[in-house]
Amino acid sequence: MKILILDSSNTDLSVGIALDNKIIYKTSFYAWQRQSEFMIPEIEKALNATNLKLNDFDEILCSKGPGSYTGVRIALTIAKTICTMNPNIKLRLISSLRMLGNRNKKFISLINARSARSYIGVYEYDKVVLEDTIFTNVETLEYIKNHPDFEVLGDTKYLGIEPKSTDVIEGMMSFRDLVEVEIDVLSSKPVYLKD
Repeated sequence: MKILILDSSNTDLSVGIALDNKIIYKTSFYAWQRQSEFMIPEIEKALNATNLKLNDFDEILCSKGPGSYTGVRIALTIAKTICTMNPNIKLRLISSLRMLGNRNKKFISLINARSARSYIGVYEYDKVVLEDTIFTNVETLEYIKNHPDFEVLGDTKYLGIEPKSTDVIEGMMSFRDLVEVEIDVLSSKPVYLKD
């Protein structure tokens, strides 16, 4: 099983490749508002480094949002295009909040939603405690205070919380088997949370 892993939903761009559920290539770097420039070249680098071609893959694992309006669409559009051109490649979409942790943790996952708001999702191992939603930053800080046994992950600096390093490629693979294959690739849409 060969899996191409893509994310451009927030400030970073991430590309990975897994072979039989083992990650054999990954890169992730800050690319805010430049993901569209870098995504295709980074996929090409990954293919060259692993001696693979796009049609070698069995599956693409891609973030679906929430996140940057444009950023979310970049990886997803590329994934849908590859799957449409290669109908044997399956597509799995994962929450941009969930992928910040892994299934061995209890965690609160955050992304800055701007305008004094946060995208928030809460997870306890395999279980979703709080579906991805938008809270005000005040509500977010209150939720964190009331759940001290949950690790706080994501871009938290805007809340005055020192951010912890996360590995989205590892996170996506951790939850992969909990995410269903998209039946109709063309109708797969990004998730934009609205209040």
